[in-house]
Amino acid sequence: MEGNIEIACSHLKKGDIIAYPTESVWGIGCDPYDEFAVKRIVRLKNRSIEKGLILVAGGLGQLEALIAPLDDELNDRLKNTWPGPITWLIPDYENCYPDWIKGRHSSVAIRVSAHPLVLDLCQQFGRPIVSTSANLAGETEIKSKSRLKKQFGNNIDYILDGNLGGRDSTSVIKDLISGKISR
Repeated sequence: MEGNIEIACSHLKKGDIIAYPTESVWGIGCDPYDEFAVKRIVRLKNRSIEKGLILVAGGLGQLEALIAPLDDELNDRLKNTWPGPITWLIPDYENCYPDWIKGRHSSVAIRVSAHPLVLDLCQQFGRPIVSTSANLAGETEIKSKSRLKKQFGNNIDYILDGNLGGRDSTSVIKDLISGKISR
């Protein structure tokens, strides 16, 4: 199945896995609070849940509980880089996100996308969604819908049609507190 944002959101709400274009690669996502859906993605990618998963948000307003405990300098750092290709590892002081999202970490990996389709998707869904690259762990990212379909077949419940955003590489991952780059 392929189509529009409203249908994609209805799939997310019922615990399905969707695929969607991001700034640079095809992504796979689900509701981060649906443990079954998250674990299904982890199995599908042959990835350890201990690594944690990236979330993508439709704006800072969707992250209020996560960023409220941060000081002004850290909040400014986020505001000055989003929307954009930086995924920040943000301390989850209020335990906003479940362990199956954070893995073995105390921070959550999150970005506000600059891709209009992803922004609309997250805004219409009403909160961040899982945003992991559509590839098996350790393999190259998928940049074409045909390869996405070949790799995952019927394991994706819905494909949100659209174009990649034109970036050559995936987002940079940085620790918000230390500034250290992880990827």
